[in-house]
Amino acid sequence: MSTTDGFRADWASKDFYAELGVGKDASAEEIKKAYRKLARANHPDSNPGDDAKHEKFKAVAEAYDVVGDPDKRAKYDEMRSLYASGRFPGGFGGGGGGAGFDINDLLRDRAGGGGGFGDMFGDLFGGGFSRGGRPQPRPTKGADVETSATISFTDAMDGVTISLRLTSDSACPDCKGTGGKPGTKPKVCPECEGAGFVVSSVGGAFSLNETCPACGGRQLVYDEPCPTCHGSGHGMSARTISARIPAGVKDGQRIRLRGKGGAGENGGPPGDLFVTVKVTPHRLFGRKGDNLTLDVPVSFDEAALGADIKVPTLGGAPVTLKMPAGTPNGRTFRVRGKGAQKADGTRGDLLATVEVQVPAVLDGAAREAVEAYRAAMADKPLRSNLLEES
Repeated sequence: MSTTDGFRADWASKDFYAELGVGKDASAEEIKKAYRKLARANHPDSNPGDDAKHEKFKAVAEAYDVVGDPDKRAKYDEMRSLYASGRFPGGFGGGGGGAGFDINDLLRDRAGGGGGFGDMFGDLFGGGFSRGGRPQPRPTKGADVETSATISFTDAMDGVTISLRLTSDSACPDCKGTGGKPGTKPKVCPECEGAGFVVSSVGGAFSLNETCPACGGRQLVYDEPCPTCHGSGHGMSARTISARIPAGVKDGQRIRLRGKGGAGENGGPPGDLFVTVKVTPHRLFGRKGDNLTLDVPVSFDEAALGADIKVPTLGGAPVTLKMPAGTPNGRTFRVRGKGAQKADGTRGDLLATVEVQVPAVLDGAAREAVEAYRAAMADKPLRSNLLEES
């Protein structure tokens, strides 16, 4: 029996229910309760130096990883049924299948035309197997890529398509991402036995699956690493892409572009590109949420007597503010629909705030007019209440 065949039989012959001390008809809650009890009793932190309990902890974690998951449990029960009936190669029910027997054909028939033995093991234990029993590396999603882009205030309001020059991690061009020297053959990783992951403790009654440190999750290793990437399977690539920045984007906002990141491995999908947008300030307009802000200078007489004030809008025709007599400094007028574009396609408002201007220099006529105003208001002191005793 080959190493790979032994690995397959080992999985099929294990009784995970017995390992947890429950029956095969146990409920999910009963399985969880049994796992927690055994994990606490055998945890390495509570039993330093006790190799037997350490091994028991690993076995319990492995069992719960399968029968504690409804989908994996169903596939495991199906596999155990085939194994016990003798219709699984090397099964303890006898028979072994006979000459010309192909377990893939049987599993494919039972699964309604699925992928057979390799698919069952791939779904159950996290990897795939070829028809000859060799683990096939799992498809891996490409790495996510981060970058930033600076755009103008106007482009942020209207939306813009920009070009981005990206340098990202990609599959090594010489070994095609395998990490092995071209022309050499791989072997099943001895560390994880082709699973691509190892079980480790995270404290308490919990454990988790971590990427195998020996094969990096590829399931296969090479005696001779690729001389170009030194066994990492990765290289660097530069490319230019076009990215659409939506209208209404805010300064510092992070835009996600799906499928524009690093290339996947073994047929896996590409990662995503995250673009942090930096918006340059505008000389007139500011932003407050989905509203634009604008400071409007007005003269004292306009504020006192009232006036129609023409103000700009961003990218559109000016609008007229009807400012009533007696408008105080700092009053804000709202112009509907002249702000930033919202996610639903509507727009915020323009908030125009009045700033009454005081002239630094007065000519003769202006000074006479102001002095006449002072004389007219002499009997109405503004600060008389400040001098009253409280």
